[in-house]
Amino acid sequence: MNVFLLLVVAVVAAVLFWRRGAYPAAIGCGAFAALAAWTLLRQLPWWAYVIAVVLAVGLGWHHLSRSAALITRWTGRTRRSSGTASSAAIARRASGRALRAKVRKVRPALTGLGRWALMRVPVVEYGIELCRTGVQTVWCSIEDVTLVFGGPRTGKTGWLAGRIIDAPGAVLVTSTRTDLLALCGPLRAKKGPVWVFNAVGLGGIPSTVTFDPLTGCTDPETAVERATDMIGAVSHGGGGDREFWDAQARRALAMLLHAAALGGYRMGRVLTWVGEPDVARREVSAALQRSPMEAFAQDAAQFLGTNSKTQTSITTTMTLALGWLNNRAAVEAAAPGHGFDVEQLLRERATVFLLGAEEAQVAPLMCALTGHIARQARQIAVKRPGGRLDPPLGLYLDEAFLICPVPLESWTADMGGRNVTIIAVFQSRQQMIDRYGSAKTGQIMTNAAAKVIFGGTGDRDDLTFWSTLSGDRDEPIWTTDPHGRGRSRTVRSVPVMAPAQIANLPEGRVLVFRRGINPVLGRARMAWHRRDVRALAFAVAHPELAARLARWAATGRRWWAWATRPVRVCAATCRRWTRSTGARAGAAIARWARALHARGRRLFAGIWPDTRGVLVDLDPPTVEIPVPVAAWPAHTNGDAHWQRPGPGADTGTVRPDAPTDPRRHQPGPATESPASRTDLPFGQAWWNP
Repeated sequence: MNVFLLLVVAVVAAVLFWRRGAYPAAIGCGAFAALAAWTLLRQLPWWAYVIAVVLAVGLGWHHLSRSAALITRWTGRTRRSSGTASSAAIARRASGRALRAKVRKVRPALTGLGRWALMRVPVVEYGIELCRTGVQTVWCSIEDVTLVFGGPRTGKTGWLAGRIIDAPGAVLVTSTRTDLLALCGPLRAKKGPVWVFNAVGLGGIPSTVTFDPLTGCTDPETAVERATDMIGAVSHGGGGDREFWDAQARRALAMLLHAAALGGYRMGRVLTWVGEPDVARREVSAALQRSPMEAFAQDAAQFLGTNSKTQTSITTTMTLALGWLNNRAAVEAAAPGHGFDVEQLLRERATVFLLGAEEAQVAPLMCALTGHIARQARQIAVKRPGGRLDPPLGLYLDEAFLICPVPLESWTADMGGRNVTIIAVFQSRQQMIDRYGSAKTGQIMTNAAAKVIFGGTGDRDDLTFWSTLSGDRDEPIWTTDPHGRGRSRTVRSVPVMAPAQIANLPEGRVLVFRRGINPVLGRARMAWHRRDVRALAFAVAHPELAARLARWAATGRRWWAWATRPVRVCAATCRRWTRSTGARAGAAIARWARALHARGRRLFAGIWPDTRGVLVDLDPPTVEIPVPVAAWPAHTNGDAHWQRPGPGADTGTVRPDAPTDPRRHQPGPATESPASRTDLPFGQAWWNP
């Protein structure tokens, strides 16, 4: 206890001296405290060390996990990497190895693979390539939502084409041009069928699949969802009266779609009902008599019985949603005919290209088709293991603002958990605000785990937003006096990426914001730089030479297989021999270990016998040791003391007049020496008084 008190006093004194600036005295007290601590530690038992280590680890963890400590470390990392993501951070959270750690969650079909087999699975099977920085590649998971922003002709389409080619499952692509179809179609055909839905006759390419918006509308819930998609394609974010009339238009259009599906009508008849209320009053009322929901009949009576001014306000929005019926190509694409099954689409890993244009007003039709596929896929995913699609479904929405403004504010929050990958491409953030409004745009930006920014953005608010999102960094500044002699160093806070730097990003450079790491300034790999795309372009440009090279390559592969067959046979034999030898060696090692263990037990049993289960007497009897007796010399006090016998003395006789002392040991027989006793413990036979 005294040593402990000295230790406490020395530590307190050292701290006080250090705070007062008396460093020599503090060092002396610290040395004295170290000496006291060493003395105290030498006296402690082993369990005290264990308790001390546990307490030290707990206190250290608490100290490092405090808010102040975390902020200090994060600030230090940001300062060291100039505000951008370090190589260690990318490797820890955005690399292929980091995604492989949760691949069994996002791809349930890969759960049965071992560690080495899983390492051979390409990262594109469960990740999306965002950019490259140095030798590292930044990835995000297939369950994450990715938003792409950039001006026209900045490389967005080239980057998106690479993601379409790498998609492991079925893909739905929207575009206002045919370049994605020409670039990705032949390569996607190697994975599954390729279908085209050309609602505007773009490039003279015929539609290989049709979609009737009345499909499934006999179900009231499907009719409501279809009307929501079509009205949402022509409505813009806002509030007040506009939102009220949009809600009324959704109710009325859902009722008309349900009635048309029950009555066996076409979409053209729905447009007639919107323009001619008298015809609608007769036919819609008759069709809704077969509806399982009475609410639709009430909606029809309210819509058809309201005053003309209110009815006109509702039909105005409905007319915009049905404007595509004035386009012949869109009507042909929406005619009942060669439709498709969403489950078949997922099973065959098919690719659907939706071609459209803003001028043709086909956005409601394309939104209806996209919503139909997405919602059917979500229902199918519920029945799959883990509630996920495997392989996933990709929704790659190029120019989403113009031709396919789907409800991203709700899809980005739910579709990722079903393995529906969403990549939406916009020209600017302001474009998204114009379509969805500020509140919904904020929801979409929050739900998106990755944002890829290309150059070419000229909007000041957008540039300021991205610059603020990138954060600040400390920049050292050297200042001198007017004569240039004095020099001092100061630090100022500047944005990691200034607005002008973001606006003037070079071609092929992107600014990536990924959840969990600082911003990354990297290179976006264009699809036309890929080896498979270049090989396809060469085959199209030089078909005869490509065919000849293919034949030569096939011949070379056959010759190589013939030449390396002995090597492969030897390798297979070695693998089999290694497996069998390894099994035999393992069995031999196990037998040797068991024999060594048994021998060790027998060896140590003689030294330390096994006393488990043996009763031990805690009060053993006293062992009496015989002592040789010699002549007892006389003393003045009358007592006799034993002395070492001299040469020739008789060690077997005792003086008859020797007094008897009960405290002394009784001597043994004269003929038995202590050295010959075998019943004494080891060492006592050699006892020498």
